[in-house]
Amino acid sequence: MSDKVYQVLFICTRNSARSIMAEALLNSLGRGRFRAWSAGSHPGGEVHPLALQTLASMHVSAEGARSKGWEIYAEPGAPVFDFVFTVCDQAAGETCPVWPGQPMTAHWGVADPAVGEGDSQAQARRFWDAAVVLKRRIELMLALPLASLDRLAIQREVRDIGRR
Repeated sequence: MSDKVYQVLFICTRNSARSIMAEALLNSLGRGRFRAWSAGSHPGGEVHPLALQTLASMHVSAEGARSKGWEIYAEPGAPVFDFVFTVCDQAAGETCPVWPGQPMTAHWGVADPAVGEGDSQAQARRFWDAAVVLKRRIELMLALPLASLDRLAIQREVRDIGRR
């Protein structure tokens, strides 16, 4: 068993819902083996209240969650990431900064829960569904025997997770 703590960045355009939920979920489920962060290419400046409410209903702490730009992670002293995942289609199509350490990347696209018709119940359901998809993908990644796989195998596995 390796003592390595894997550093993971989740990126979405506004960094207000999906990337925030993924960050909190991995920090909770990773049990110290992973440290997650999140950022946006064009941050909205605030975390969507339903993202926080959804995490609370899953008993996942979102303490300290805030909407921020990805440029803070390209500065000196920022974490060196092992993985960078985009969780929205728009961010996946944008040119990302060059991350130190050449992290493995994958697109784990999830529909934007803040977009759509319906009442508050329908919107809450979209947030719940997005969180469940992210949680399932994170659990699949956590089940990978990272210490015994080579870099190419890990890259293939994390990309495949995004297709599930």
